Amino acid sequence: MKAKQKFITRFAPSPNGWLHLGHAYSALIGQACAQAHDGEFLLRIEDIDVGRARPHFVDGIEQDLDWLGVTWPTPVMHQSSRFEIYAEVLAQLQAMQLVYPCWATRREINQAIEASPAGTAAWPRDPDGALVYPGLYRDTSEDQRQELMWRGDSYAWRLDMQKAYELAAQKTSQAIAYTEMSSGQPQRQTIDPRAYGDVILARKDVPTSYHIAVVVDDAAQQVTQVTRGQDLQPATAIHRLLQILLDLPEPDYFHHPLIRDVSGRRLSKQAGDLGFRDLRQQGMSREDVLALLPPISLPISLS
Repeated sequence: MKAKQKFITRFAPSPNGWLHLGHAYSALIGQACAQAHDGEFLLRIEDIDVGRARPHFVDGIEQDLDWLGVTWPTPVMHQSSRFEIYAEVLAQLQAMQLVYPCWATRREINQAIEASPAGTAAWPRDPDGALVYPGLYRDTSEDQRQELMWRGDSYAWRLDMQKAYELAAQKTSQAIAYTEMSSGQPQRQTIDPRAYGDVILARKDVPTSYHIAVVVDDAAQQVTQVTRGQDLQPATAIHRLLQILLDLPEPDYFHHPLIRDVSGRRLSKQAGDLGFRDLRQQGMSREDVLALLPPISLPISLS
């Protein structure tokens, strides 16, 4: 009989700002799940955006989590130290002829969409609300690609979504799906990554994207449950597709509710929402901060 796999989940913030209450809620849910299952809670630093990542934010993340009472094993994985690994995965996808270089600028993409018969208003949007890439360089000949490469202009590596989807369907012989835990018990959900179009998987100067890094690192750390906010739930379609293509293990997913302000807007570092360290500096105790968060509800299988 196969031994039961140890439960492992993770909290993976980006060190480009201070943690806010939404991060606190996510980390506390992850730790509660791990404790309920006699498992392990990991901290991972998602710092592939080296232009925005800052060491003092890394220190702040650890200090804030420690103040909340969250614990994790060391050493902590930093994605910025794993670019060679991500490059190898990108090379694997290149060898499978599932990615292609794209030199289109945002302006060129918008112009192509505006010039389409129905224009921008009728152009499809992905689950995150962005206009779907129109495939400008998807069918470029190899000679043209070599010439563009020789010129040295910036480009991105895009996934040929239709080819990737067809290969994944061939490998699984069934619809792409994942197990969602947020309803309180496991639910199998069918998903279609084609809604995202030819997503960017890497760039000329950065051999990865969030999509590649997250699935590669979850596999490397043997994560059995991905615990993250509902805003990332649609991207699970891309991540499951990559897991299938790369023969990576499939974790369960727990997409928890987001913490919002009084207007209903979700909290965001980009929007300048105060970190909970600001609340601490205003004199609030750990108990005061925890009281601002909704109760933590765990899946039935873990509670």
